[in-house]
Amino acid sequence: MWSTQIYAELRTSARRLLQRERRDHTLQPTALVHEAWLKIACRRDAAALPRNRFVALAMTTMRRVLLDSARRHRAAKRGGDSAALPESIVVDRPRTSGKSMLHEALQTLAAADPELARLVELRIGGHGVAAIGKQLGLSPRTVKRRWRFARAWLGRALRRQLQ
Repeated sequence: MWSTQIYAELRTSARRLLQRERRDHTLQPTALVHEAWLKIACRRDAAALPRNRFVALAMTTMRRVLLDSARRHRAAKRGGDSAALPESIVVDRPRTSGKSMLHEALQTLAAADPELARLVELRIGGHGVAAIGKQLGLSPRTVKRRWRFARAWLGRALRRQLQ
C-alpha cells in the first residue's frame, strides 16, 4: 500500500501545498506526509483502499493538517484561547481565514459531488490535468471543464460566506 511511488507523489503534493503557506511555517513536506500518514493509519479501512482513494484521502488529510496548523498559529498570535477573555470582549462571530472558508466550501462541495471535490483537492495539490484524468478515469477535456465549473462554484460559495 505505502509504496515509494505513492510516497514520492505525496511529497510532491505536500511541497506544492506548503509553497502556498506562510514563510515561517515549521512543517516540511516530509513531516506533512508523515503527519497525514499517522492520521490515516488509525483508520481500519486504510489498508484496503484503492490507490486513487488513498491518495485522495492523504491529500484531504494533509490539507486538514495545514488548516489545523494555521488555526493554532492564529490563536497563538491572538494570545491563545478566547475562553480566557472576558465575555464582553469575545466577538460573536470570529473572523475566519481564507483557508477555513475554503475548507468549509470544499466540505459542502464534497457533500454535493464527491468526485468534483476530489478533482479540486488534486488540482490544489498541484497535480496536472493528465494525472487527474488518469486517477479519476476522465478525459483531459472533461477534467478542464469540471475544473472551470468547480472554480466558479467555489467562488460563489466563498462570496456567500463573506456576506
